[in-house]
Amino acid sequence: MHYKSDLNLAFASVVYICKNVQYGWLIRYLHSNGASVFFLVVYLHMIRNLIFGSFNYPRQLLWGSGVIILILMIATAFFGYVLPWGQMSYWAATVITSLASAIPLIGNDIVLWLWGGSSVDDATLNRFFSLHFFFPFAILMLSIIHIMFLHEFGSNNPSGVFFRSDFTFMTPLYIVKDLFGTNFMFIFLGYLIFTVPNLLGHSDNFIVGNPLVTPPHIVPEWYFLPLYAISRSVPDKLLGVIILALAILLLLFLPFFINKFNMIRSNIFKPLYKPLMILFVLDLLILGWIGGQPVCQPYFFIGQAATAFYFLFFIFFACSSIIEQYALKFYNYYFK
Repeated sequence: MHYKSDLNLAFASVVYICKNVQYGWLIRYLHSNGASVFFLVVYLHMIRNLIFGSFNYPRQLLWGSGVIILILMIATAFFGYVLPWGQMSYWAATVITSLASAIPLIGNDIVLWLWGGSSVDDATLNRFFSLHFFFPFAILMLSIIHIMFLHEFGSNNPSGVFFRSDFTFMTPLYIVKDLFGTNFMFIFLGYLIFTVPNLLGHSDNFIVGNPLVTPPHIVPEWYFLPLYAISRSVPDKLLGVIILALAILLLLFLPFFINKFNMIRSNIFKPLYKPLMILFVLDLLILGWIGGQPVCQPYFFIGQAATAFYFLFFIFFACSSIIEQYALKFYNYYFK
């Protein structure tokens, strides 16, 4: 209500909210840090599903809707990051939207359409404010669809066994179990808000956005850093955009790597998958660290190696699934 989506007033209105509006600081930091905790929970949720193979048949639609929700979350968070109009907000918007210029033939037109002019300006701020308000409703609708798919196909379990006789009611056991973990997240969120509210932000965002002064190192929010590191792991701009798109599409089409008649649906029974999954999580952490470092050696080489491992993980996963299916067919044919 107090924010002004105006080029000359946006930064001052955020300061006004924090200093003059009653409990404005609490609402602002609850919003910004709450987004970070939200992303943390979603990332942990996806890693858990990767470990237990929750994307396998018959839950392809459930997994796909979740990945689309993640994409919309990333877009919503990006639009919101621009709104305070600090130095890092302005230049992050300029860099990220400029990636579209790498698209052949229509790239420059797309960038001008996103900006609403010849540069990131007042029109950009206004439309990003509108989109930041609109996208959460789309996320809400997809979340309802996500829950509908969950009720349709049922929740997964670590063993991957699908027997109706083993089903149990969600209340009260799982409600209490989930509330236990939720309490820890709220404690962590309270720690961020009341002790270190700007821990996850960037110091340059306390400076009003200036198109004439470029920060020495442009860094997005922490939850963008792995994807940001992947996009800049190659010197070619177009190839970087393609690799970034592939990194997301691989997650979206992951269920199609697995044959629906695959008998081993849980990955905990695959001896090589557990150490590979640990390495994959470590690889994501390394990509996040590299995304916050300047583009120079040895960070550039480490980023390239981590990006290569990211894609090799999915390639190995697809190949091992194919080998596993043929091994099961061989076993069933000759030993049963």
